Amino acid sequence: MVDIIKHAALHMLGDCLHLVPFLFAAYLLIELIEHKAGDRAAAAINRAGRYGPLAGAVLGVVPQCGFSAVMSNFYAGGLITKGTLLAVFLSTSDEMLPILLSENVAIQTVLKILALKLFIGALAGFAVDAVMKKAGSPRTAEIGDICRDSHCHCEEGGILKSALHHTVQTAVFIAACTFVLNIAVEFIGEEAIGGFILNRPVIGEILAGAIGLIPNCASSIVITQLYVEGYLSAGAMLSGLCAGSGVGLLVLFRVNRDVKDNLKTLALLYVTGVAAGIIFGALPIF
Repeated sequence: MVDIIKHAALHMLGDCLHLVPFLFAAYLLIELIEHKAGDRAAAAINRAGRYGPLAGAVLGVVPQCGFSAVMSNFYAGGLITKGTLLAVFLSTSDEMLPILLSENVAIQTVLKILALKLFIGALAGFAVDAVMKKAGSPRTAEIGDICRDSHCHCEEGGILKSALHHTVQTAVFIAACTFVLNIAVEFIGEEAIGGFILNRPVIGEILAGAIGLIPNCASSIVITQLYVEGYLSAGAMLSGLCAGSGVGLLVLFRVNRDVKDNLKTLALLYVTGVAAGIIFGALPIF
């Protein structure tokens, strides 16, 4: 037992230490984009009108700390439509992109994932708005103030400190997930773990979608790591990452008093994510 734990710990250190420089570089770039374009991104969605779902899907793909939380506040205030909110949630990448880049996943694969999330988000958003036949009234809001209210701390301490904070937080999650995964591999076996999800197309998407709903960056880290390690199929990965919206859902339930409406949004997010994973996972895309 002790030998297994030592082996898993050493494997975890070997897997994670080389990721830190790449994670920091990725988060530094993300912080630069966020601080330079965060307010303009929110304003662009406000001005988009009936094309809000497309704008939300495009801007949601760019991993920004608290962006889904900002859009939850906008929706609660009647500034955007449910379709636009859903588009942002579905396209939000959270920790996926930094991990894929740090793991040297083929750039073609990364671009395919981002493009699919954008397409799914926009399509679902337009469909929801068409059914509901509602339009949001374009108004302005301060993204920084809302982001601070959502406790994402992306405005505190400057770009370097924020990038370092995200790097450490993500690295710790990756280390924990890798350690648990290594222990599971030692006890259960790699083939058994892979077979539990990979050989069950629909069950894999359903389970991954449920994990994605967890309102924390840990869910996207777990899903992306399982995909990179080969334990999760592309379809299941897509389901989990589409259903994942960072802290967006958590903020939505906090700021929007209509609980029934929030549950509808959650259901739409989950069903769309699972359906997208099943459909696109069955196609020869990856």
